[in-house]
Amino acid sequence: MKNFKMSIAAMLLLVVSFTNAQEKKKMNHNHATMKMDHSKAMNMKSDAKAEAILNDYLSLKDALVADDTKKAAIEGAKLAASLKEFDESSYTSEEQKELRDIIEDAKEHAEHISKSEIDHQREHFKALSKNIMDMESITGTTSALYEQFCPMYNGGSSWLSSSDQVRNPYYGSKMSKCGKVKRVIN
Repeated sequence: MKNFKMSIAAMLLLVVSFTNAQEKKKMNHNHATMKMDHSKAMNMKSDAKAEAILNDYLSLKDALVADDTKKAAIEGAKLAASLKEFDESSYTSEEQKELRDIIEDAKEHAEHISKSEIDHQREHFKALSKNIMDMESITGTTSALYEQFCPMYNGGSSWLSSSDQVRNPYYGSKMSKCGKVKRVIN
């Protein structure tokens, strides 16, 4: 009977040890993840060039809301210049590759906007908005942003705004309030 009790005690000790080892492994894994997320958050909050790009994008959006094709062209050129100045070297190699692709595409759209009439500017703004949202998901922002969505423009189109008030850049004064806040960022 003593041997039986000793065997049960030994099995319980093994189960407890195994459970503790599993919990420790989980804790170490979670801790490592937290460190990685924390360092990424530090990068996200300190990228002034990404913030400049976002500000130029928002100025472009405001020009389209106001139906101001000349101002939109100027803001498109300014955004293209800011995109050229972006330095992705502080990001991981995977993020750098992704950012280079996003930046290249965004520059092309911003350059088209700088040389086009308003209808064509708005077409490029749709793709540009996706680029800027993809970039923001990597770089982060210190600003509160609102992803807004218009279900009517070109099969549905999103854009970023610094205000929760919908001001539609795709329809401007024709339907300035068409859309809704899809999500709040930051």
